[in-house]
This record gives sequence, structure tokens and C-alpha cells, in this order.
Amino acid sequence: MRILIADNHKLFCEGLRLLLEKQPHMEIVGEANNGRMAVRLCHELTPDLVVMDVGMPELNGIEATRQIRAEMPEVKVIAVSMHDDRQYVAGMLSAGASGYVLKDGAFTELNEAIRIVTRGGRYLSPSIVDIVVEDYAQRLSPALGSALEKLSVREREVLQMIAEGHSTAAIAERLHVSRKTVETHRKNMMAKLELRNVAELTKFAIREGLTSLDISTRKGDETE
Repeated sequence: MRILIADNHKLFCEGLRLLLEKQPHMEIVGEANNGRMAVRLCHELTPDLVVMDVGMPELNGIEATRQIRAEMPEVKVIAVSMHDDRQYVAGMLSAGASGYVLKDGAFTELNEAIRIVTRGGRYLSPSIVDIVVEDYAQRLSPALGSALEKLSVREREVLQMIAEGHSTAAIAERLHVSRKTVETHRKNMMAKLELRNVAELTKFAIREGLTSLDISTRKGDETE
């Protein structure tokens, strides 16, 4: 089985690689430190499974999973995260992940999740099951849904990078678009979400799980 690890914590990646490589029939074909790299490496390395962190810079695990599953539906994804918040769990599962394992669990749990998912099943950490059941119950009743649904895939990418502190020029370079296009996306998002400035966009992105507070507060490009 060919496995790609996507996590921006180098120590975790190295430890996970060592543990997985000891398992029979498992080969680690690559590592990605952000979601955009994970999508690219999936195309280049054609793994059978991606072990995906949720809170990663540039492109988070939810959006990366959505792109991978849309472009390469044969690739399975298991979320491995420290987050047990509803928006992260629901986001990953709706994006197409077949499993969600908390990082504070034992390695044997992840190993079991991999075994089940590669056989076509689904796996959730025990504490995640309650969140999924509650979310399902809420969906049975009339609901407004997430405001994120108002935004396009590209707008969500731009929003995450704005919230992480990247400048307009840096976002344009990473996404291979013009600065004017980035500025247009920003104005459109503010209009759709009825927000007034970048600070409010950033708060919204964190609240909706597009990025986490620790990533957004790290020193990065200075927002224009």
C-alpha cells in the first residue's frame, strides 16, 4: 500500500513514517507540509492513501481532501488531527475523507483505521462518533448551513491565505493569478459574507475552520 503523509509538523511526520514503515505491505511514498503540496504529490506519486492533517498552511486539509477526491476518487483519505471541533470533523467528512482519527490516540488506532479504510470501510475515533451523530440530527431539521457555502473553491483558498497573513502579491504569486484578481476575490467575499475588512475575514476563517489561530498568528507575509 502506497501512503502519502500530509502534515506541517515535521516531528510528527518523521515519527509516523517510522511507525508505518514497520508495518507489512506499507510504503511511504512522500510527505507534504501543506495542502497544496499534498494535492500536487497525489498527482505525481499516485498513492493509495493520504494521511491528512486538517490545519495546514496555504491550503487546509479540508480543501486539499476535496480537490484530491474530486480529481482522484480512487485515493482514500484519513484525517489525523488534534481537532475534534464539529466544523473540522464535518468539513473533512463532507470533503470525502473516509476516516477521522485524533492525534492523541494510540498508533494502533490509526493502523486499524488504515486497515478498515483500505478495505472500503469508514473509521471514526470513538469521541468523534457523537459529533457525527449530532451533526446528522441537525441536518434532519431546517438549518441555514455554513456561510462558507456562499464562497467558491477559489474564494476559500484566497480567504485562507488572507487569514494566514499573506499579502495580495504573495497570494497572486502562489495561485498564479493577478493581484487585481485577488483583490476582486477579497471584495466579493466581503460582499457575500457582509464583512467590512480583512480582520473580520480572518475571524470568520478561523471560526469556520479554514485555518487555526496558531497558523494565522505566525509571522508571515505582511498583509496589504
